[in-house]
Amino acid sequence: MAAMPDLALSIVIPVYGSAGILPALASALQAALDPQVGAGRYEVILVHDQGPDDAWRVISDLATTRPWLRGVELRKNAGQHNAVMAGLAFARGEYIVTMDDDLQHDPQDVPRILACLREGRDVCYVQFASRRHALWKRLGSAFNDLVAGWLLRKPRGLYLSPFRGLHHSIRDLIVVYTGPFVYVDGLLLQSTANIGTIEAQHHARSDGRSGYSLRKSISLWLQMATSFSIMPLRAASLAGMACSLFGFALALFVIVEKFLHPDTPVGWTSLIVAILMMGGIQLIALGMIGEYVGRVLLNVSYRPQYVLGRRVNLPDADLGTTPRDDH
Repeated sequence: MAAMPDLALSIVIPVYGSAGILPALASALQAALDPQVGAGRYEVILVHDQGPDDAWRVISDLATTRPWLRGVELRKNAGQHNAVMAGLAFARGEYIVTMDDDLQHDPQDVPRILACLREGRDVCYVQFASRRHALWKRLGSAFNDLVAGWLLRKPRGLYLSPFRGLHHSIRDLIVVYTGPFVYVDGLLLQSTANIGTIEAQHHARSDGRSGYSLRKSISLWLQMATSFSIMPLRAASLAGMACSLFGFALALFVIVEKFLHPDTPVGWTSLIVAILMMGGIQLIALGMIGEYVGRVLLNVSYRPQYVLGRRVNLPDADLGTTPRDDH
């Protein structure tokens, strides 16, 4: 059984390519949390996800003068959601907030998330009136939001932001998930319907570039679609049935047309259209089945969510749960 929390608040932040931002982030967090939460009553866990810069050195330097700042280094890049799971495994706070490392999420909003959770919500998401992201990323988020509503029964109008808070009891429910394909929001939506929201401003990234590429965004969408729902398989089955019915109707039409007009030449157009349509549906269905089979294979082969490396300000005795380690 997980130990009861002995801190008011834990903040989990995956770190990737943001070495130049981390000092300002640490200062902003301390300025926001000391007066609102209280010095010594919170911790910040920075999970270094093997980015392209020397962020781990910066984390280690910052932690030497800030006992509330913890550092966890992953031995290889695991992805944002897997890195969040690694941080959650170490979190000891009664309430936990996850946020990005680029200061687009304002630390001054953390106490407001805490207030929402203290009102009795299990989870609290931060909603943004406008977001400082590239157009393709905003369009991708809109598509992801639409699909999440269909696959995960997400409440209408809820934006699944990485800036979120949760009660430690919900953390205890989701960290038992050991599959290699993590979608934190899917785990949260499976765990509770008691979800609140607050509105906040989304800020421009203060330095560097986002670590999220189009390829990573598509990979995350596939994780959501195939790890938490069988709806894509059902959609493929329904599409196959619909195309079969269409093909049957087309065959009847061609037969009747031939009987009514024996001199009507039967061209190759209708044939090639039917072949292309059925072939496309079959390839989509086979690809979807392949995604599921591949994920089953990786799950039964015990691929880890993450592999832990070095840590700062985090002796094993402090752990509320037992994260999956590298030995």
